[in-house]
Amino acid sequence: MEWVNETLVREFVFLGFSPLARLQLLLFVVFLLLYLFTLGTNAIMISTIIQDRALHAPMDFFLAVISCSETCHTFVIVPKMLADLLAQKKTISFLGFAIQMFSFLFLGCSHSFLLAAVSYDRYMAICNPLHYTVLMGHGVCLGLVAAACTCGFTFLLVITCLIFHLPFHSSNQLHHFFCDTSPVLKLASYHSRLSQLVIFMLAVFALVIPLLLILVSYICIISAILKILSTVGRYKTFSTCASHLIVITVHYGCASFIYLRPKFNYSSNQDILTSVSYTILTPLLNPMIYNTRNKEFKSALRRVMGQTSYPIN
Repeated sequence: MEWVNETLVREFVFLGFSPLARLQLLLFVVFLLLYLFTLGTNAIMISTIIQDRALHAPMDFFLAVISCSETCHTFVIVPKMLADLLAQKKTISFLGFAIQMFSFLFLGCSHSFLLAAVSYDRYMAICNPLHYTVLMGHGVCLGLVAAACTCGFTFLLVITCLIFHLPFHSSNQLHHFFCDTSPVLKLASYHSRLSQLVIFMLAVFALVIPLLLILVSYICIISAILKILSTVGRYKTFSTCASHLIVITVHYGCASFIYLRPKFNYSSNQDILTSVSYTILTPLLNPMIYNTRNKEFKSALRRVMGQTSYPIN
């Protein structure tokens, strides 16, 4: 441990993968391949949406923003994790610790609100199809993304300030592979029940508020779908929301398990396993979930690949 006047910790030590010391090289190879594949799929998705004019609808814009957000999300966590898997001393400076937590919470909170923005887009597309392109203009889409980022920034600013006002001088050993709130709170040598409750409630609101917005949108969507007389019409309309619903389920399933369960049930091993899924597998699966069910994207990807293979002189 390192101390400053026996009160301030200069650096933190990650112990997340310490029990798997013999498997760390294998984990490095597996996580590196998954990370590169994640970067590749998200890069293909973003470049295809940018290059093909047929994918300039509001929904495609939101998918590109979400894909960019998830790429940044993995960039904040995975490179440091990969470096630590090969390092003997798995440390991070206090400043790096603060930057990683700030970035991770900002992207995580913003992602929840971005999913709420996509649900609003689906509501407008299904409930107001004739006015959809007018009501969901480029300015509105940018405004929704800006609002999502502002909400995420507001929540994380309060949470981060509360956490970093706690004294860290009892230990610098973090039983995780990145700077997340639950293991960090365990490091604080003293934190009142009030401060812990406030941090927990803010995390709840950061997840529950966008979830309520999503539920309201889908209640309206389902009521509109039920008014469609044709069974085929109902199926086709609902299928446009299927990918989004799958992504919401995965996102809130992992996030709820980590942040919404009582702290007396906290288990570092369970959190590490869930966090690996949340930070590595989810960003990998989301582009595949969205695009394998999107015929327009598949066609656009073939057109872009054709232009790349046979450029027009």
